Amino acid sequence: MMQSRVIGFENEVTGGNVSDLKQTPLHELHVELGARMVPFAGYDMPVQYKLGVMKEHLHTRAKAGLFDVSHMGQVIVTGADYAAAARALETLIPVDILGLAENRQRYGLFTRDDGGICDDLMLANRGDHVLLVVNAACKDADMAHLKTLEPAVTVTPVTDRALIALQGPAAEEVLAALDPRAAEMAFMDVATLDLDGVEAWVSRSGYTGEDGYEISVPEGAAQAIARRLLDHDAVEPIGLGARDSLRLEAGLCLYGHDIDTMTSPVEAALGWAIQKVRREGGAREGGYPGAEVVMRQMRRGCDHLRVGLRPEGRAPMREGVELFAEPEGGKPIGRITSGGFGPSVETPVAMGYLPTDLSAVGTRVYGELRGKRVPVTVTALPFIPARFKRKPAKAQA
Repeated sequence: MMQSRVIGFENEVTGGNVSDLKQTPLHELHVELGARMVPFAGYDMPVQYKLGVMKEHLHTRAKAGLFDVSHMGQVIVTGADYAAAARALETLIPVDILGLAENRQRYGLFTRDDGGICDDLMLANRGDHVLLVVNAACKDADMAHLKTLEPAVTVTPVTDRALIALQGPAAEEVLAALDPRAAEMAFMDVATLDLDGVEAWVSRSGYTGEDGYEISVPEGAAQAIARRLLDHDAVEPIGLGARDSLRLEAGLCLYGHDIDTMTSPVEAALGWAIQKVRREGGAREGGYPGAEVVMRQMRRGCDHLRVGLRPEGRAPMREGVELFAEPEGGKPIGRITSGGFGPSVETPVAMGYLPTDLSAVGTRVYGELRGKRVPVTVTALPFIPARFKRKPAKAQA
């Protein structure tokens, strides 16, 4: 079994002619470091390095890992002022963008008229504009979606910057050695830092469940900054295989698998991302695609929900495994959307969808694995506690 199958990353690898693949500004470094490269979302990307997926995963949890996420889309939205850009974006995204404090970031979703999710993203208040980071496979569609807001706002893709993620408990020490202000940042803070004379747009965030940073730098400086971070004894390069296993243990959705156009924010257990002001009865309720569907589900509930799952035994259950209410007979009642073996928790872990009346923690269902039904227990998410450096509650926005 290839190490990249630790969680099921192979489901996300796409085929294609290697000569047609795009390369990130760090491609040369990946090859130099001995990465195994695979086609991913139209790019030639590192799935693992010499350590292998399992050790890369555990190293990130113990120290710090450096990830190339330059394939993701960075987009700047500007209006007459921040409020104008925010109000325009709120017609597409069901979260409080107008009330987001300057130099703060939050999670958001693009929805469509039936309440389905077109993509999930991060958005930041940068004072005079909103900075978005969107998924690689969705960025062309997202750009077209955003362009519908023009000419009220200007939508500009950022094409000359790389994006890297530094994740793990040692991330603060490593980045603060280049700019001490990194240590002053809390979870979801954003700032412009000076990294060896390079202007870096930095957020204290990531998609591993660990403390860490996402760092946007000019593409010409990307290799030098990456090498500088890798010079630290605590830092190892980490591929997309371990990124996938880390985010699953953290209970975080992967677009196109755990969420897609057929799932709503409520069904995906992402209702927390919709702030009170955008909910029914709020000062700016609705006004985004699918608002009536989403608000009705928040009020009345829905038929099925995303849940955490722990299969019995040591055999992982991967995406597509069907779930049943009984050990024998009956039709499938749900399916697994992400799954594999969790290196940190040392047991199989998964996420999937079940009928709401079978979604309570502790409920037992059965997954069909190689023709045999194996018990699966509904489990609270995340599988490991998040280790973000948070601000006091009253200071958050």
